Amino acid sequence: MRFPTAIFFSIVTLLLTVFPGMVMADSGKKPVVVASTTQIADFARQVGGDQVTVKSILAPGADPHTYNVTPDDVQIVLGSDLCIENGLHLEGKSWMRTLARDAKKPLITATDAIQILNVDEGGETIPDPHAWFSPRNVAVYVNNIIKGLVELDPENKALYLARAKLFLQQLRVLDAWIREQINQIPPQKRILVTTHDAFNYFCREYKLNENNNFLSIAPVGWSTGAEVGAGITPERRRKVVQSIRDSGAPAIFVETSINPKQIREIAKETGVRIGGELYSDSMGPEGSAGETYIGMMRENTLLIVNALK
Repeated sequence: MRFPTAIFFSIVTLLLTVFPGMVMADSGKKPVVVASTTQIADFARQVGGDQVTVKSILAPGADPHTYNVTPDDVQIVLGSDLCIENGLHLEGKSWMRTLARDAKKPLITATDAIQILNVDEGGETIPDPHAWFSPRNVAVYVNNIIKGLVELDPENKALYLARAKLFLQQLRVLDAWIREQINQIPPQKRILVTTHDAFNYFCREYKLNENNNFLSIAPVGWSTGAEVGAGITPERRRKVVQSIRDSGAPAIFVETSINPKQIREIAKETGVRIGGELYSDSMGPEGSAGETYIGMMRENTLLIVNALK
C-alpha cells in the first residue's frame, strides 16, 4: 500500500528524533549502499564486490519518474551507510535525495561532472537525466561511486580501484561493440522511435535520428509523471506521427518501464510494426538477459539492429 510521500518523510523525521540508534548500520558488518535505480545498483556492485551490500530502491521495471516511496524504502535508507542517486530530476520530486537527507545519510549524485545533454520540453530547456545510455558517461558514474566507497571504507580502496579498472575496460569494449552493431543498419534506417525521451544519449552517441539532431523521437517527454516535460500533448503526438511517416522508420519500440499504450496506438495509426521492448529506466529482473547494465545495453542494441537493418 502506498501513501503520500510527505507522510513517509514525516515518519523518517520522527524515527530520527525518537529512536536515533535505529539509523545506524550494524558495526562490524559490510557497509550498506542504497542506490535509487537498478543501473546505479549494478555499477555499485561492480565496484564494491563482496566488500559491500548493495540495495536498490527501484525494482526491475519500475519508473523512477513516477515512483512513490514506501515504508520499506524508509527502513532501507535508515539502515544504510551511503546513498546514491542519479540526479538531474530522474527521481521525480527528488525522492532519493529527500530520503537520504531526512535519514542523515551521505548522498552521492552519480551524474556529477557528466557532460549533460540539454533538451527542449515545452519551450523550456532542461537537462536530460538518462546519461547512462552512453557507456562513456557510465565511466563518470563509476568514478563518483569510487570516491564515495573509498571515503566510506578506505581500507578496501585497492580492491575498489581494481574492480573499477576491470569494469571500465568492459565499458570500453561495450562501446566499441555497439558502434560495430549500429553500423550494420543502413544510414537512412537509423531511426529510433520509443515511448519516451530516454534515448537521447544513445542516439547522440551512436548517430541515430539524424533528422532530429541525433535525439530521441518519442511521443512522451523524459518524465512520465507530474514533472517538467510530463505526458503527451496533442501537438507532440502529431509531430511524432508525422516524423514516423516522413522518416519511413522500419519499426518503433516500447519500453519495459513505461505503459506501451500510446506507442502501440501510434504504431497502429502509422502502420509501422513494433520492433520489440527495450530496457530504459530500469534493467531486467534477476535471471533475465538484461539484469546487468552490460546485458541491458547488449540486448537493446541487438533488438534495435535486428528490427531496423
